Amino acid sequence: MKLTYHVDAHDGGWAYKLGDVWSETFPTHEEALSAAVSAAKRQQIGGEDAQISYESADGMWREESIKGSDRPEVDVEDDAD
Repeated sequence: MKLTYHVDAHDGGWAYKLGDVWSETFPTHEEALSAAVSAAKRQQIGGEDAQISYESADGMWREESIKGSDRPEVDVEDDAD
């Protein structure tokens, strides 16, 4: 899986988004870019293996074993350029 954080002007300032979800608004482009890079780095931190339960798009509940070392590929794109 690949995640891409996008940095752009938003709500009178600057923010980053993942999919359709925006972060908080930052006063400067540099702060938003730094926050996006920090969020991307945190995505790479592994954890412990876990059992998770979630509701899928079809309304069914599923259970899965997740490896703590299974981390997504993450990128940051500066859409302001």
